[in-house]
Amino acid sequence: MLIHSSGLSKVKDSVIKKILLGNEPKPELMAILVVYFVQGILGLARLAISFFLKDELHLSPVEVSVLLGIVALPWMIKPLFGFISDGLPIFGYRRRPYLVLSGILGAAAWVSLSTLAYSTWVATIAIALSSLSVAFSDVIVDSLVVERARVESQAQVGSLQSLCWGTTALGGLITAYFSGLLLEYFSTRTVFLVTAIFPLIISLVAWFIHETPVNKDIQQQPDQTHPLTITTQIKQLGQAFTQKAIWIPTAFIFIWQSTPSGEAAFFYFFTNELHFAPEFLGRVHLVTNLASLIGIWIFQSYFKSVSFRIICGWSIVISAALRMTMLVLVTHTNRALGIDDHWFSLGDSLILAIMGQIAFMPIMVLAARICPLGIEATLFSLLMSIFNLGGAISKEIGAIIMHWLGITDTNFDTLWILVIITNVLALLPLLFLNFLSDTEETNIKTFPANSVNN
Repeated sequence: MLIHSSGLSKVKDSVIKKILLGNEPKPELMAILVVYFVQGILGLARLAISFFLKDELHLSPVEVSVLLGIVALPWMIKPLFGFISDGLPIFGYRRRPYLVLSGILGAAAWVSLSTLAYSTWVATIAIALSSLSVAFSDVIVDSLVVERARVESQAQVGSLQSLCWGTTALGGLITAYFSGLLLEYFSTRTVFLVTAIFPLIISLVAWFIHETPVNKDIQQQPDQTHPLTITTQIKQLGQAFTQKAIWIPTAFIFIWQSTPSGEAAFFYFFTNELHFAPEFLGRVHLVTNLASLIGIWIFQSYFKSVSFRIICGWSIVISAALRMTMLVLVTHTNRALGIDDHWFSLGDSLILAIMGQIAFMPIMVLAARICPLGIEATLFSLLMSIFNLGGAISKEIGAIIMHWLGITDTNFDTLWILVIITNVLALLPLLFLNFLSDTEETNIKTFPANSVNN
């Protein structure tokens, strides 16, 4: 009986480890995954925000695009959060207290959006604070993930990033359909109030993060008399970016993410022109989140050893070509072909989401692996900030093009031109592809925590 129980236990542990892509199911890892999971669950309010800005605040597509660029600001200053966490410990701890506070801030932001946001400025501040909450907690867990990703074997390369982003996609998958269904029965403000519950989960799981107080660190490591100062970290970052293996991939990713987006205009087209109901848009989100999981599985199974340059090149070309199919929808050609708007939109979203995730995963893997030893967390957060800055610039350039084309909440006559412009410009990074060499970890210098060149 004992042998039988032992055998079942081994099988169970083996299955769990396989689900975790070879990572040990330790409490700290599970807490990290819960934080990523909650980030996905917060997609529950994504549609509610879009309908809130459109129907209650009566903003135009251009105004929505500008606002979304503004509220993304916390994601562009992530290194600052890293500096704060590293340089200003709370009761001697650099990680757990900030996760707790992030969860509380997120809950407060969603409650205020539900009860106080009756003007554009108040709504902008509330959404920005919710964004700040997620961005800060993301910096904390990203730093923990990067420290572990640095020591992955070649056979496990990208497994931890795949697991984390898969967990986020799973959270988004679970709430995707309900993000639209709830709006069929409840107001946007009620959805915001429900969403306020989830950030508090981050505050709870933060206590499972293993952390030694700063004062004990100092006692155990007499050669390091104080945690890294902000000045020291900035010097190390400057040294890191003198390496081609770091700044060239970073510049390429920034250019790639900065190409203009017409996302806000498409949302208005779907709801005001095609009259897609919130419940159907929830289905679209369900499909795209499921497709993201499929994309992660495809990357992990077939493409994790393929060079970054090859995946990026083909992803850019194929994605731009597929997005051009939006012309069929905005010109209503699909109706002439006997294809319903709903089915066309679902199929298009499915394929694009898979391609997008396959292209996104190597960016995350590369960003983690080009971080030199000694400044992993700080540099990774900076790389992600540059990535998010590109996304914000993409929205702002998209807003300028929408304004130039005269696209409004009811006028979509020139939407087909926006589709062509955005997809042609999406090919721009191909001009810089030859500058992107395969980055080898051995070509990257390390920066011991207690030594900086002056």
